[in-house]
Amino acid sequence: MTTSTSQPEIKQAHRIQTSVLNGIEKKVLVKMANHLPSWVTSDMLTLIGVFGALLTGTGFVLTYFSYQWLWLSSFGLIVNWFGDSLDGTLARVRNTQRPIYGYYLDHNTDLLCQLAIFGGIGLSPMMNMGVAMLVLVMYLMLEVYVSINAHLKSEFRLTYAKMGPTEFRLLVIILNTIVICSPHLQTFSRTHVILGVETTCRFMDYVGCIVAAIMFVMYLFCFIKDARYFAKIDPLKKQE
Repeated sequence: MTTSTSQPEIKQAHRIQTSVLNGIEKKVLVKMANHLPSWVTSDMLTLIGVFGALLTGTGFVLTYFSYQWLWLSSFGLIVNWFGDSLDGTLARVRNTQRPIYGYYLDHNTDLLCQLAIFGGIGLSPMMNMGVAMLVLVMYLMLEVYVSINAHLKSEFRLTYAKMGPTEFRLLVIILNTIVICSPHLQTFSRTHVILGVETTCRFMDYVGCIVAAIMFVMYLFCFIKDARYFAKIDPLKKQE
């Protein structure tokens, strides 16, 4: 008696990537993938991406000692980009895609990376943990929305308002550099009474709140737009 394990049928979602740097980034990633030695694998690159996220979070926490550690945080984002962006590209260039395993690994390691990054900045003196977790929640809401549409519409959207993961990393690197070069921003703080509690807000707290608000508006807009679309293709059935 023989048993066979059949692979579940996976319908590949169409990737929607229209970010500002997408055209240049694709060419650079393909060229890098073609020049990587044969012993480098997609799994290795995925681990490098996770390591980069851990470096980023560590750099944020170490700002308790000096804001110069933000250089480590920015370097970690570059390492994270290298591993996270190149693992899938390498698989496509070598025609070694593993749709089920790759999807599973990529999305779970993304969660770990975001936890490391947002947790790190929340543990730092730069941002209140509540604000960091608010931004993380908004980010994860968009992630869930993308996963739902990948299942229902076979669309995997990586870009919102011309901003994708690469642009987000670049924005954080720019903010890190501004803070490093601006002692005033390092010590800037304002006290507000929020829900009866006196709370001290720093520069990055305001930035985090603005980013969270923008992501929530994008989520709400996309949710309403797609709810109308799904209502049309799946109309209410009349009772007999």
